[in-house]
Amino acid sequence: MRKPVIAGNWKMYKTIAESVETALALKPLVANANHCEVVIAPVFTALKTVADRLEGSNVRVSAQDCSTETEHGAHTGEVAADMLKDAGATYAIVGHSERRQFYCETDESVSRKTRAALAANLSVIVCVGEMLEQREAGDAEQVVSQQLRGGLGGLTATDLPRIIVAYEPVWAIGTGRTATPEQAQEMHAFIRRVFREEHSNEAAQDLRILYGGSVKPDNIAGLMSQEDIDGALVGGASLKADSFAAIVNYNR
Repeated sequence: MRKPVIAGNWKMYKTIAESVETALALKPLVANANHCEVVIAPVFTALKTVADRLEGSNVRVSAQDCSTETEHGAHTGEVAADMLKDAGATYAIVGHSERRQFYCETDESVSRKTRAALAANLSVIVCVGEMLEQREAGDAEQVVSQQLRGGLGGLTATDLPRIIVAYEPVWAIGTGRTATPEQAQEMHAFIRRVFREEHSNEAAQDLRILYGGSVKPDNIAGLMSQEDIDGALVGGASLKADSFAAIVNYNR
């Protein structure tokens, strides 16, 4: 049985004080959420403080990105995966569509970041997803397959338990548009098939695949009812403790 993951990506919002306030407000609201793993991803500057304040709770902390580099050195502006681990992170998000679209990330850089995060003993949420024009052209599966094979190729059986895939159709991120549960299920099932081809049936069955793209309290239950949807990567709705808690507690 795959344990769901509900992760909140706070993007470039919230000062340290605001991050702590939201994290502490969230903590009691999800304290009994034993049905899933609860993760929040504050900005780098708040990571250590938030992780410290959540110590002993069931809320884990994720970095929103990590460096491709594993050796400390002259990489101005970068943060190494082991530094994120040292700051209290348990997860790292890599390959988010905003990183690919606005910061020129490629499948190769996603692969390097994934390996760096794994080497630091972080679990990795690897994002994939197509743009609207690619879906309308009938290329969605080809795009997602290429991202999966390019970003996750060559991983070992030891690596796979710490890999989580987040399917985020780019046309649904921050737009208010959401893939229907059936559309999301179709792509999640496809992702599992690709993983089976690349690795093994067992690895594919164990892989947790999250949906991201305008997830809200009123659509999470429908998404989670689908066979191959194992959680959500939540953007805007994770910025308020009550709305994110409502998503976490979708089964109540």
